[in-house]
Amino acid sequence: MNALVLDGFRGEEGQGVLAVLTNALAQAGYATEVVVLREKTIAPCLGCFGCWIKTPGECVIDDDGRAVARAAVRSDLLAYVTPVTFGGFSSELKKAVDRFIPNISPFFARVQGETHHQRRYRRCPSLIGLGVLPQPDREAEAIFKTLVAHNALNWRSPRTAAAVVALDGTSDVAAIARGLIEAVAR
Repeated sequence: MNALVLDGFRGEEGQGVLAVLTNALAQAGYATEVVVLREKTIAPCLGCFGCWIKTPGECVIDDDGRAVARAAVRSDLLAYVTPVTFGGFSSELKKAVDRFIPNISPFFARVQGETHHQRRYRRCPSLIGLGVLPQPDREAEAIFKTLVAHNALNWRSPRTAAAVVALDGTSDVAAIARGLIEAVAR
């Protein structure tokens, strides 16, 4: 099985958490690729829907966002690792995730009583989100978990899990990483 880890940090602040997650993935038997988003050229989504109309399944912007979107849909497990910003993703991760829209269909369906996009591909990866905060913040953590869950639902990930760790020493990062991986392996 392969895992694609999207490093959404803007600098080196979360590299310890990233290392713990990649180690846990290796121990669980995943061949893991880490994409350091800050080192990639990924323009913001234009919202033009060209990926649905002009070039179905591929963004009209020719930059690293195309390759990241292709790698995401080919993975068995997609992992977001990001500082939590007002409950959401870092700007680096947000740009990459927004550029995943070519991976879904422009048509809609009812899913769990909500309107979501139909699948473009038969198989989608499971999704885990690992957020990082300087210290615990229950409200930001709840927002982050909800955001990851809704991303997974819209993309039709078969399994999803999310957690937030605090860098103040109160979080057992290794146990949390293992728990995320076990939650999507069921």
